[in-house]
Amino acid sequence: MIRRIGKPYRYRPLLLETLVDPQPFRGTCYRAANRTKVGQTAGRGRMDPRVRNHGQAIEEIHVYPLIRHAKERLCDEPAR
Repeated sequence: MIRRIGKPYRYRPLLLETLVDPQPFRGTCYRAANRTKVGQTAGRGRMDPRVRNHGQAIEEIHVYPLIRHAKERLCDEPAR
């Protein structure tokens, strides 16, 4: 049973995103699960908006679409 806390966000996720550190891992299981490598991170920590601690691990970004035509939906104009 899933219990909702508060109001639902009313947004349907379009993609799953996974970050893989390529030094110890190759991401083979993600490629086998039809995830697509779309690029790399900039090597910054999430708490570093001013790039003070540059040099964190550069990770590969893999995505998996949850709906058909997710790319087109992401590029559409927002509904008003």
